[in-house]
Amino acid sequence: MFTAGRGGRPYLRLCGFVALLGATLLVYSQTLAFTWDEGFHLLAAQLIGAGKTPYLDFCFPQTTWNTYWMAAWMRIFGESWRLAHALAALLTTGAVMLAADYVYSRLPISRWRMAAAFTAALLIGLNSAVFEHGAVGQAYGMCLFATVAAFRAAVAAKYREGPGLPALAGFLAGVAAASSLLSAAALPVLLVWTAIGKRWKQATAFVAGALVPFLPTLWLFTRAPRQTWFNVLEYHLHYRVENWPDATQHDFEVLISWLDSGHALLLILLAVAGLLVIRGGTEWRSGGRSEFYLCGALALAIGAEVSSTHPTFPRYYLLVVPFASILAAAGYYGVGTRLGGPVRPLWPTLAFGLLIAFGCAKMIYDRRDVYVWRDMEQVARKVREVTPAQAPLWADESIYFLTRHAPPSGMEFGYSHTIAGLTPQRSAQLHILSEPEVKRLVEAGAYATVETCDLDTDFIDSLELPKLYRQHAEISDCGVYWDKVQP
Repeated sequence: MFTAGRGGRPYLRLCGFVALLGATLLVYSQTLAFTWDEGFHLLAAQLIGAGKTPYLDFCFPQTTWNTYWMAAWMRIFGESWRLAHALAALLTTGAVMLAADYVYSRLPISRWRMAAAFTAALLIGLNSAVFEHGAVGQAYGMCLFATVAAFRAAVAAKYREGPGLPALAGFLAGVAAASSLLSAAALPVLLVWTAIGKRWKQATAFVAGALVPFLPTLWLFTRAPRQTWFNVLEYHLHYRVENWPDATQHDFEVLISWLDSGHALLLILLAVAGLLVIRGGTEWRSGGRSEFYLCGALALAIGAEVSSTHPTFPRYYLLVVPFASILAAAGYYGVGTRLGGPVRPLWPTLAFGLLIAFGCAKMIYDRRDVYVWRDMEQVARKVREVTPAQAPLWADESIYFLTRHAPPSGMEFGYSHTIAGLTPQRSAQLHILSEPEVKRLVEAGAYATVETCDLDTDFIDSLELPKLYRQHAEISDCGVYWDKVQP
């Protein structure tokens, strides 16, 4: 195994560059980073802080590690989307550093070592999907960090005896899967890698470590098996698609969307080049070659898993980016040495970095008219102004979080309203209200205030809210209705 030293100015420059990328991502996290789905993740962390339990007390169709992580930090520093974003940005930066460090330590040609490591950092840190979603209040930052850290631990375990590193690798891979099942494919890949060569003790340690992050979920399963099963698996297998009537066409369009993405095309081409360079290059030792093949296996496995998710979304593929970028860094080295000859890699790397940076800047520019948390805070101020503290409120999850107004049972997860076919007893057990039940409650005057940012949907139109409430305000394209008309 070839391993380069990490001392001296070159490595410090790499650390400084990753720190600069991290600072940029942190600034973005506090200003423009926003996605609709993070609202129910943040609300779940807030509810946990209030003493409620996922699955048992409210519907939360996710694994829970990252949510408990956020709840723990919020207990210390207060409930804030800024805190959740900062934590995610730091974790994503950690993933960038781990991947860039790996490239730096494994590239066999010293003259290209720094350029390749910079390339890996650029391809991950300024990837448009990673930059946009790696700093929001969802599990992406945790999954990025934990999967790359698990890869590093599994690789290191190959050269050391004892169960410690395999157990650490399993624990980290388990943390990723226990934060989001989108990264679960890393578990079997790393387990097989750990077990190669009949290293059964190490494989057993890996499995034991991987189980630890799932202990909270297993504990919940012993308390409420039907609710836990529904939230972790059944919802995704049978009910998630109900919110996407054209899911098959949607999935096909997502699968071919990489053809329209310059970042994705460049990453794929360089990753393929990296595999070819590693396979044919005499400078790559067999141990190092197999590690890069492991990157390819992780990228393919996670990519296949997120592709099979129904429906899937382009942002899911950000989980593939670190492993594809490690291969792409090797591809950049291979292309550079074959086409550049004696040319020093500094100027090509700077030009490449500008290309990646412009692509990320374009993503930010394209998002100039979308919602940000400042918009939601304006809506929350209005809701807080017109809604008594203990009055029933129907609102988006992000508004519940910002106003700290406890949601009525069944309103904690907005997508659950589209679920049909459950018996009333089953719906009550899962804390789910169907759209007909929500409509009945609204028409009966059950909510003192209604807030929604889905003003253009057929369901909201069918409620005829202006006829049910005397007062109405539209803020940032969201509607707030209050002062009920008495029957």
